[in-house]
Amino acid sequence: EEQLVDSGGDQVQAGGSLRLSCKVSGFTFAGHTIGWFRRAPGKEREGTPCIWINGDGTYNAASVEGRFTISIDSVEDTVYLHMNNLKPEDTAVYSCAAALGAYYDGPPTEAEIAYWGQGTQVTVSS
Repeated sequence: EEQLVDSGGDQVQAGGSLRLSCKVSGFTFAGHTIGWFRRAPGKEREGTPCIWINGDGTYNAASVEGRFTISIDSVEDTVYLHMNNLKPEDTAVYSCAAALGAYYDGPPTEAEIAYWGQGTQVTVSS
């Protein structure tokens, strides 16, 4: 059974850093795009991930440019989201997700996601 388990969310002050983890099981990274979606308080989940990775490289939305990076540890079957210089507007539930195929011209949309993590809360205070 395909499964993604998110962890690492916490409350931090603006300017701080966090690392989120997404433990994957039941499928391999090959042939998939892994991304992190977020849902801010009182809002719908964003329709595309703020950052994603596949065999062709890593990509991100403008809102996290220069602050967030994503990496894969194939030995641990884990995807990491490294977040630096966090801002209050980054406050959200972060969910990792997997889509089939390589997305390099643009991100996968919610409708194209095959597997979802349960989400982990990140709260950034000013």
